[in-house]
Amino acid sequence: MNTKKTIIALAIGAALLGLGVVGGRMSASSHQIEPVSAQPEKKVLYWYDPMKPDMQFDKPGKSPFMDMDLVPKYAGDSSDTAGVKIDAQTLQNTGMRAAVVERVSVAQHIDTSGILAFNERDIAIEQARSAGFVERVWPLAPGDIIAIGQPLAEVLMPEWTAAQHEFLAIRSSNDASLISAARERLRLTGMPASLIANVEKTGKISARQTLRSSQAGVIQELAVRSGMTLAAGQTLATINGISSVWLDVAVPEAQSTWVQVGGQADIALAAFPGVALTGKITAILPSLNDASRSIKVRVELANRDGRLRPGMSAQVKLAAHSADSALVVPTEAVIRTGKRALVMRLNADNHFEPVEVILGAEVGDKTIIASGLTEGQKIVASGQFLIESEANLAGIKTKLISEPAATSTPAAVIDEANASIKAMDDTQVTLAHEAFKIIGMSAMTMPYPVSNPEVLKGFKVGDKVRATVQQTDDGLALKRLQIIPKSGGH
Repeated sequence: MNTKKTIIALAIGAALLGLGVVGGRMSASSHQIEPVSAQPEKKVLYWYDPMKPDMQFDKPGKSPFMDMDLVPKYAGDSSDTAGVKIDAQTLQNTGMRAAVVERVSVAQHIDTSGILAFNERDIAIEQARSAGFVERVWPLAPGDIIAIGQPLAEVLMPEWTAAQHEFLAIRSSNDASLISAARERLRLTGMPASLIANVEKTGKISARQTLRSSQAGVIQELAVRSGMTLAAGQTLATINGISSVWLDVAVPEAQSTWVQVGGQADIALAAFPGVALTGKITAILPSLNDASRSIKVRVELANRDGRLRPGMSAQVKLAAHSADSALVVPTEAVIRTGKRALVMRLNADNHFEPVEVILGAEVGDKTIIASGLTEGQKIVASGQFLIESEANLAGIKTKLISEPAATSTPAAVIDEANASIKAMDDTQVTLAHEAFKIIGMSAMTMPYPVSNPEVLKGFKVGDKVRATVQQTDDGLALKRLQIIPKSGGH
């Protein structure tokens, strides 16, 4: 009996134990299936090769360009926007600098060059006042510097002889009206007042006259030789005064509106290092030099000691006059692609966005922004190419930020500089050129496409030229060439 109870008890215990174990497992199983908040999966937009991010694929696999797997691009990635984010440590290590878009007065100065020239308002023409014969000339030649009253030639004038005889004969008549008429005839023959007075005083006839210069200066033209027959009014010499000279300054077309008559010019001549001269703008010529795309500005300088010689070159700083202000950024902040100009705008949390801008002229080390940015915005002043590299490695296709458009289409940017032809054919010419300041290109040697072969007609390798280029959608194109005279003049 006890044995039977014992067996029953053991059976019930085993059953309860089994139920407990099962219950325990059920409990454990029910804990594992408790609902857990699932993380939503990001949507794959496409797959790409990080080394060639501009190519997109609709399914995963091996890259056709490199021996590597394609990488998925997910919706909602920060890189899916027009910009790129770079961590603060990377920025600090690279020394990237930021700048602020600021508004400044554009009335600063224009750095350019000029050439000294004769003052063409200070010219004397020496002519024969009556027909005659040249009996003697003084040993002079064009280019000689002469003083006022310098003898040029001694001339025999038969008409003067006859007029003087007639005057002396009439004078003995004591008829005042006849004497006055005879004296007037002497003046009409071109006799100077001093010679008429001498004839009237001495009663002696003077058939010869020594022609003298009426002003001091440089003989530009000398057209008298011994034995010549002269006609009345024939030019014997042209003399240009040198008490003052003109400085002809070439101002780029884009900056021509900044200069005004009366503005100051600070001048440094290559012939006199360390000597500073100051002048005033006396004239702005109305025509544009089509070859150099520049306006000629004239500065008049006193030349009391005669050291200033026409043909000398000068570096000139013109004070720019303008009441306008403009937005500017550091010139180094501008990325020129040939088709457009970009600036990297810095937003919060080290996020960078490329902005297309329309450029104006350069003002010192700044560049005017005509459209695309607003005052106070932060931009990247250096290290822009690091941002571009990061964007490419992340597979970002940079988009331009939509900014208020300009009210009108800007004129194509044209610039010019001195250059030397290194190579050429029918379609392009290789130039070693100085800096294009308006476009912002430093001095270098590079080929330029030529759309019109006539531009190269008459030029050869080795020629020193003034090159004019235009910024187009396809980059810089050569528009025209002009030989630089050996004297260095513009």
